[in-house]
Amino acid sequence: MRVIDHGGQEQELWRPGVLTRMRISAATGAEQLCVFEQWCDPGCGAPPHLHMVEEVLTVLAGRAEIWIDEERTTLTAGQSVIVPAGHRHGFRNTGETVLHMEAILAAPTFGPVTQRE
Repeated sequence: MRVIDHGGQEQELWRPGVLTRMRISAATGAEQLCVFEQWCDPGCGAPPHLHMVEEVLTVLAGRAEIWIDEERTTLTAGQSVIVPAGHRHGFRNTGETVLHMEAILAAPTFGPVTQRE
């Protein structure tokens, strides 16, 4: 059994205003999952993109506008959406405090990601 100490995992600057901490991935021994957290400053988030696997996005703290294809909604702490594989999606912090998100991908790595405008 492998125990992973998340307290020792570093946050990385993913893009301006967004910190990411990879908790579970191929690097920690996962074969089918990637789990990571993001902290997004107001107005920041993930631009439109897609994955070839299903993803779950959960708001841990704050408020986020999330879109999947043309559908948009606002999530607050304790709410999740399931993003179907191959669908364009993204999110941004629409609150006044830091948005804390968790993402779970049905793959052991974050990529490949296809950016879309």
